[in-house]
Amino acid sequence: MIRVVPLGPDPTAWDAFVRAQTAATFFHLAAWRRVIETSFAHRSHYVMAEQDGAVVGVLPLVQVRTRLFGHMLISNPFCVYGGPLAAHAEAARALAEHAAMLRAKLGARVCEFRYLEPPASDWLDDTWQPRDALYVTFRRAIVADDDVNLKAIPRKQRAVVRKGIERGLTASVGRNVDQLYAIYAQSVRNLGTPVFARKYFRILADTFGTALDVVTVQDKDVPVASVMNFYWRDEVIPYYGGGTEAARSCYANDFMYWEVMRRAAARGCRLFDFGRSKQGTGAYAFKKNWGFAPTALSYRFKLAPGQTIPDVNPLNPKYRLMIAAWKRLPLPVTKLVGPMLVRGVG
Repeated sequence: MIRVVPLGPDPTAWDAFVRAQTAATFFHLAAWRRVIETSFAHRSHYVMAEQDGAVVGVLPLVQVRTRLFGHMLISNPFCVYGGPLAAHAEAARALAEHAAMLRAKLGARVCEFRYLEPPASDWLDDTWQPRDALYVTFRRAIVADDDVNLKAIPRKQRAVVRKGIERGLTASVGRNVDQLYAIYAQSVRNLGTPVFARKYFRILADTFGTALDVVTVQDKDVPVASVMNFYWRDEVIPYYGGGTEAARSCYANDFMYWEVMRRAAARGCRLFDFGRSKQGTGAYAFKKNWGFAPTALSYRFKLAPGQTIPDVNPLNPKYRLMIAAWKRLPLPVTKLVGPMLVRGVG
């Protein structure tokens, strides 16, 4: 018999199971429950599958409900990976069945599982629909030798990195999330994207401790680019990053990611996860220029009757006018309004 039970206040058993699973990701850790509840006021429904007194599966599930984007269950929102993590097919099916029943009970229009790799064919029934490869991830091995890592970058992109080095750009590593926020807010406004609240970055830093750092690039002592990085096992995951308007002309973004790679390799990381991007976007092209091969992400959806798979992305024509208008807003306005909008994107 498998029981599906809520995660209680003690996450020890949950995290012990996650750390023992080769398929686990940083986004399966129980700490994300606190991060999401505290930052966005969404209700979590984290559950574990138990068999003979042992944890055999976990599901980090969150209810995301806003007027603009509707009512959804997502595993895991604000994370690129998630979905049920199970020791075997029986546990995976129990978690999926629980999520399907919860969707119906709550009246959510969709339940979304964000897998890094495709689930086994016997883990989900055919009512869980896949989406065409809108999202891809970019992951590649790195080694301890800086010269080897630099030469693995294609020639044209490597030349851009070298221009940043020759310009005399410098980088510092620390936990200055306020400096990161100032740069990141400007960067996403220029892309037409709502920004998170500053407190979200502070909560991330407080929650994940040494599993997180911030690398900031200076041009003549002026901060021009910054990125928050997560560390999981032997992986580095640059997650929230951006540059000022001056960053492109001084090659700061390229130099920044090289510094993250170089520092992570020295720290013992052997895999660089460049994160999720949508096909056809500038971020997608940028990562391909670094020699990373895209891998389609295997998201699955359980839909309420009459519903379709959500399409909340900047390539959707219905959002183009909103994006164009957002780019013209004063930065202080975007910092005020953005957090109210972005909490529904998930």
